[in-house]
Amino acid sequence: MAHDHHDHENAQHAHDHTHMDFAEMIPMLEQEAELFSPLYTEAAGWLRDQRSETGLIVDAGSGPGVISCLLADTFPAARVVAVDEVEPLLERARARADRLGVGDRFSTLRAELGGGLGDLEYPADLLWASRSLHHVGDQRAALAGFARALAPGGTLALMEGGLPMRYFPREIGIGRPGLQSRVDAVHDEWFGRMRDELPGAVRETEDWAALMTAVGLRHTATRTFLVDHPAPVSDETRAFVVTSLTHRRDFLAPGLDADDLATLNRLLDPDDKASVYHRPDVFLLTAHTVHVAVKPE
Repeated sequence: MAHDHHDHENAQHAHDHTHMDFAEMIPMLEQEAELFSPLYTEAAGWLRDQRSETGLIVDAGSGPGVISCLLADTFPAARVVAVDEVEPLLERARARADRLGVGDRFSTLRAELGGGLGDLEYPADLLWASRSLHHVGDQRAALAGFARALAPGGTLALMEGGLPMRYFPREIGIGRPGLQSRVDAVHDEWFGRMRDELPGAVRETEDWAALMTAVGLRHTATRTFLVDHPAPVSDETRAFVVTSLTHRRDFLAPGLDADDLATLNRLLDPDDKASVYHRPDVFLLTAHTVHVAVKPE
């Protein structure tokens, strides 16, 4: 799992607008994680400054392993275990680790986050969960499982929350101004349905520091990290905006009004001069928040 995601920009089955096929999302997950790598590098460096001695790092909901490998690079003495419930994602993670030369201290574990983290060889010194917890029905129970997986004095770094992505100005010259805010509102409705339909779903106030405290951890810090690719963007950034916006149009289409859907179609038409493919004002701006807690010794 990765996602969505965080605002989790994740692909879905065309016939199912609440449940995701993460294996089908591999190209998009890798594209996003690689583009956002400066954010993850900064966050990992911040964590390293807080605890340089780290024997075992667990990436809970690792997806295709982009961040897992980045953590291995940031903590060169640590062993990294990528945990996910989707085997094709773990296969990609293993291949990436081998390709980047960290495979000798990298392993994978297939497990559902809601059922604990499976059979870790020994407790984790650092457990990283990047926008994966909100895909678990009972988030408090999953956090309790994370806490059990930590060694005394171990650190949990939970990336949840932040700000939705923005790709272009409020007024783009076609359609009604404020398109992205309306798309966000439809996304929020979908996200609520997705959460409600998860197995064992429990509604929680998304006060992550309080939830960490409730499972016996001591909240120590919260920090938000920015992704800022101003216009004019690189070809890689523009390609990601196309991918992300296409995904949003496709899976949110049932909830969008006809005018906004028509505007999105124009924005994604490579032959339209007003589209993302040609606009000089395209940018990428978002923020992700990391909450850190420590297990008492």
